[in-house]
Amino acid sequence: MLSTQVLARKWRPKKFSELTGQEHVVRALTNALTQNRLHHAYLLTGTRGVGKTTIARILAKSLNCETGVTATPCGVCPACQQIDSGSFIDLIELDAASNTQVDNMRELLENALYAPTSSHYKIYIIDEAHMLSKSAFNAMLKTLEEPPEHVKFILATTDPQKIPITVLSRCLQFNLKQIPQPQIADRLEQILLQEKIANDASSLQLIARAAQGSMRDALSLLDQAIAFGEGKIEETIVRDMLGIVDQGHLFDLLDALAQKNGPRLLALADAMEAHCYEFDSVLQDLATLLHRIALIQTVPQAINEDTPDFERIVSLAQTYKPEDIQLFYQIALHGRNDLSLAPDEYAGFTMTLIRMLTFMPDEGDDHRQLSQAPTTDNNQFKLMDGEACVKMEHASQQPEQATVMASVNLDWPQLIQHLKLTGMAKMLAHHSKAKFLSADKIELCVPEMHKHLLDKKYQDKIQTLLNNYFGKTVALNFSIDNDVAEQIPAAIIQRQQEHKQAEAIAAIEEDATVQDLIEQFDAQLIVPSIKPIDNKGGSKNER
Repeated sequence: MLSTQVLARKWRPKKFSELTGQEHVVRALTNALTQNRLHHAYLLTGTRGVGKTTIARILAKSLNCETGVTATPCGVCPACQQIDSGSFIDLIELDAASNTQVDNMRELLENALYAPTSSHYKIYIIDEAHMLSKSAFNAMLKTLEEPPEHVKFILATTDPQKIPITVLSRCLQFNLKQIPQPQIADRLEQILLQEKIANDASSLQLIARAAQGSMRDALSLLDQAIAFGEGKIEETIVRDMLGIVDQGHLFDLLDALAQKNGPRLLALADAMEAHCYEFDSVLQDLATLLHRIALIQTVPQAINEDTPDFERIVSLAQTYKPEDIQLFYQIALHGRNDLSLAPDEYAGFTMTLIRMLTFMPDEGDDHRQLSQAPTTDNNQFKLMDGEACVKMEHASQQPEQATVMASVNLDWPQLIQHLKLTGMAKMLAHHSKAKFLSADKIELCVPEMHKHLLDKKYQDKIQTLLNNYFGKTVALNFSIDNDVAEQIPAAIIQRQQEHKQAEAIAAIEEDATVQDLIEQFDAQLIVPSIKPIDNKGGSKNER
């Protein structure tokens, strides 16, 4: 049975024009070779599988091709063919990870003094150069300072910071970048076309994303996908192989959020757990989808119609407000960071969904019912469901007088509850102190430490809800004042909670049963486990 060559080796570029994603390096080397401006030492840096060793071998062919030094080696002369096959006598490749000792380097450098056997230059490719010992680098340094004319060094590394500065300063350095996903997907499509293997665009995009900028990893995954799919590449097959979340689950999650269907959200989370999905990957993919929705909402031309699930993305973009998508995106990112702190990944994931559901604005927030809006029924001006009423003696009564009377009983923390703010607008409101409060004018002060909340869109949200609530435009102004730090609703609520907590702890400590347990069994009271419980009939303590 004939063995097949792995794709990463079979389709390894053999000339500069075949390289993908490293145009800046190719351009610099091509110009240098064309103008015969050669350096004695080159340093290629970059993550795994981006083309460091490949470029080193193409450069070796360019220097030793029998047609002369050229940016386009012929590929058919004995030198080119032997370099491709790894049998060229004047090309020495050293894996520094396996040959770190100074003795190996000294032997290599002694050999460098001799002229090449049958070529223009003797080429030394040192892979993972940062693994060399300090003594080995010191031994190399003298040769780099006064290199023989016939010797060229090409160093490759994934960690240039570990290479001594004295060596770096004597090398011409090229930083290879991670290859963009679209370019990887295009290259995979070209290869599969020549291999005559059926595929679809979605599956190649999944492989390109999983490769994380590495062409070698992409080709290895492609080999695996061909074997996994028994000779065909389909999206469902690739998703199963990579353990990637089915996009349908993500769309269903956002549909359930739009419907505010909590049970449906948890059912979807259970289904994902049954599929053994990694919730870190789920949140990553959810953030990616939210990013695409945001792009559709703000820069529609950034997403073309060929994008998978384009119609569903557009539908969600029309369902949600841009600020909702921005909020969900932030919650997804924070939820992903918090997974390691959660009791388990399932709890962390479902808590993230609950946050999205909790902070999602109600549709009625911007369109309050008539019964909650100001009315003039029975010559009365209703504010906050009867908490403050101003009697209108006559239709011609001065509005300033009504404003003054209304300001007497208005309370900012209670008004916040009636506005039903959500998200960051709610955060801003809770960290503001009302300096002046009336049905016509509201002045709010924010402590310096919370001035980052004074984003215009959060202020505008509060303004809109206030206008809707009072049925007219309210003059809303914000200012910064450190003197109100202890008077903002958030601080008041915290003090109330701390007071309740202290009362709960004291009640438990004074409980006769608890004291008996401590005395008779040397028991210890776990204070953090004590939580106050507020009931309509009074306050009870949980222990």
